[in-house]
Parts: sequence; structure tokens; C-alpha cells
Amino acid sequence: QVQLVESGGGLVQTGGSLRLSCAASGPTSNRPAMGWFRQAPGKEREFVTIAWINGRTYYSDSVKGRFTVSRDNAKNTLYLQMNSLKPEDTAVYYCAVHYTGSFADPAAYIYWGQGTLVTVSS
Repeated sequence: QVQLVESGGGLVQTGGSLRLSCAASGPTSNRPAMGWFRQAPGKEREFVTIAWINGRTYYSDSVKGRFTVSRDNAKNTLYLQMNSLKPEDTAVYYCAVHYTGSFADPAAYIYWGQGTLVTVSS
């Protein structure tokens, strides 16, 4: 089985930056794309971004221009560089492995990490 472990969350002030990491272990044949989701208190899980193995990426409108996703296939690690952070970015961030279906739909992902908490204060 694939295991995902997120790290890098923490407390940051508005306008600050944070870099999240997602370390993957296990088989890689079913990891053509990996994504980031987030879930704020009382909110639905929200698509953030996805990165395909060929380098293609896609971002939600709420983070486009501020966040950058990348992956190091040799290290089996997915990254999320978050800049110009806002209080509304506060959430638990999850990485996940896409399998089939719409990449913005959480149901299309087969493996999930436990999440890492990002708190943006004003």
C-alpha cells in the first residue's frame, strides 16, 4: 500500500510563507498524479492543486498565483509552496494520490495522508 505523510504545517502571520511536504512510500505505478486538498473548520474538503508526473499542474482559483506545487519523483515527495498567506488559508492540508475521475473530486483519490495544520494569523 501507498503511505503519505505530510509535514511543514505551523503558525504563520498574514503575508507570510510556508512550505509543505508530502513524503510517499510504497508502490509508484499508480501515482500518475498527486494533489493537495484542505479542510477548514466547518467547511467541506476543498481542492487546492494537483501535479502530474510529467510536470503539468493545475490550481484552484483561490490559490492561483500564491501557491506552487511541485514534485520530486526521485525523492517520492510532493511539495506545496504557499506565499502571501491569508487567514482564509487556515486549514488542515492533505496530500492524496489521484486514481480515476475528476481530479477536483476527493472521491477520485485512492490514498490520503493524515494532514498537517496550517494556521494563518492576523
